[in-house]
Amino acid sequence: MSKDSNDSPLDSPPDSPLPHVRWPRYGVDAPAFPVVSGIAGAACYLAAGRWRPGRKVMVAAGTALMASTGIFLNTTLHGKLRIWRRELDRAGLKGNEQLLDLGCGRGAMLIEAAKRLPMGRAVGVDLWSEKDQSGNRPEVTLANATAAGVADRVEIHTADMTALPFEDNSFDVVTSALAIHNIPSPEGRYSAVNEAMRVLRPGGQLIIADFTPMATTYAARIGHGTVRALGPGYWYGGPWLRVALLHVVKEH
Repeated sequence: MSKDSNDSPLDSPPDSPLPHVRWPRYGVDAPAFPVVSGIAGAACYLAAGRWRPGRKVMVAAGTALMASTGIFLNTTLHGKLRIWRRELDRAGLKGNEQLLDLGCGRGAMLIEAAKRLPMGRAVGVDLWSEKDQSGNRPEVTLANATAAGVADRVEIHTADMTALPFEDNSFDVVTSALAIHNIPSPEGRYSAVNEAMRVLRPGGQLIIADFTPMATTYAARIGHGTVRALGPGYWYGGPWLRVALLHVVKEH
């Protein structure tokens, strides 16, 4: 499956002890956002009590910011997990697939997939940015897999999704959850999509969740596939940051 020259597997525990967790904990996506929006909302409420002429405006702004923070936290802590469970069930996995998750983070999607692969393998790659997800470290992902009882079918690698260390046609399914848009350049994002298609076997499924404009551009890049909205459960703060699902079956 892997190219020996670039491979950096972490499919066994690292030298330092794994964190002990009783159940998986997946952290918060883009942790700076809810902190900043929550503080800004509280500041608006404080200003409303001191500035009578603008009280209504400040209360309205504070309420909007607090609501946005609540929607964001609901998505990152609960909503996205419910939606990914639904989408993985819809994928019709047989249980023996080789699945690759791009930007696996602390393993929310990776572990849900692994639960459906008793005879298969769920492989995750990430560069472990804590800006994109709080506490994002490989040992945390492995600890979460252990807590979920799927460590025996989970493998993780430190790797760049724009240059994957895997052979062509290695996987039956490739997934990605809100990761590809973090690549700063359009060229880099297109490289990640190209790499996903390269390692996917003919007839395999590509399943990407990303912000709607991004998912649409990925579909255009590939040339086929369907894009559909995932609903309010996958809004990051409000409808202005809606997530859509791109589903592609690789042609033979």
